[in-house]
Amino acid sequence: MPPKTPLNWGLLPPPFLLPSSTRCLLQQNAPQRSRPAIAYTSVRTIKSTFKPKPDRFAHHPSKPALNSTSRAALERKAHSTPLRTGLLALKKGMTAVYDPETGKRAACTVLQLDRNEVVAHKRRDANGYWAVQMGAGQKEARNVGRPMLGHFAGAGVSPKRWVAEFKVRDEAGLQVAVGESVGANWFTPGQWVDIKAISRGMGFAGGMKRHGFSGQPASHGQSLMHRGMGSAGGSQGSGSRVLPGKRMPGKMGNESVTVKNLKVLQIDEPNGILVVNGCVPGPKNQIIRVQDARGKPWPEGPMSTAQLAPAEILVNPDGADVATTTASS
Repeated sequence: MPPKTPLNWGLLPPPFLLPSSTRCLLQQNAPQRSRPAIAYTSVRTIKSTFKPKPDRFAHHPSKPALNSTSRAALERKAHSTPLRTGLLALKKGMTAVYDPETGKRAACTVLQLDRNEVVAHKRRDANGYWAVQMGAGQKEARNVGRPMLGHFAGAGVSPKRWVAEFKVRDEAGLQVAVGESVGANWFTPGQWVDIKAISRGMGFAGGMKRHGFSGQPASHGQSLMHRGMGSAGGSQGSGSRVLPGKRMPGKMGNESVTVKNLKVLQIDEPNGILVVNGCVPGPKNQIIRVQDARGKPWPEGPMSTAQLAPAEILVNPDGADVATTTASS
């Protein structure tokens, strides 16, 4: 229905409908205007009784909203960004060690570091963040593309099988120069680390194995549905549909998993061995990322290779080298 024309109550009719005497009086008493008057029609609205909502990017309604710039985002994450780079390692398997103080037997995982070298640095002015690009392993040059061959040649390192980035808080985390090698003595026994890897793939799994469902009753009268998940959704109450996010059978595993706060038990610098307490995601020979734990105080470890403990070489009286150990071990 089209809007109705507002009625201008109290206004005189058009001049051509008025008598001549009345028109003369109106012309004498009318003020001098440069433009014709425009009738104003007020708009009636409803005044809101709700208070303005606080900004959803503010920590508290009384505090100002956070900035949406990239620099402000880095400042918000600074408290949980590691001070130094992490390393790439291979999961070799699980074993057990005894605590010499308590005598308790603890399960542990053996990790091996394979030729970790710094490939590149990512800087705030050029890339938008601070990070160290680390490469590990070995790969034949004929199996590497030309862009990556040039990337490795510019860093002065051999072609790597795995390349990963480790974000650091600021420029102080880039003290490890490009091309330098980092070993197991980068970590110290007793410190805490976070490990991130791809979990072992289970394939298609049912609801009982994937989500821990109890299954259907095993009593009399139940047939062929002992391990079924049962009803997936209600009728009228939930809109006659299956709600999004419903836990159902599907592919299990083969996803990124992070295990936090694992304690470093032992290190073996000559062999590149790192022993951590507990289990690590992924199958054997799975590549994993090891970095300082974010939920614990930052360790007082080395920030550059120059601060690493030098290796001590034990020499026989005859002059032959016997063994190579590190000062930390």
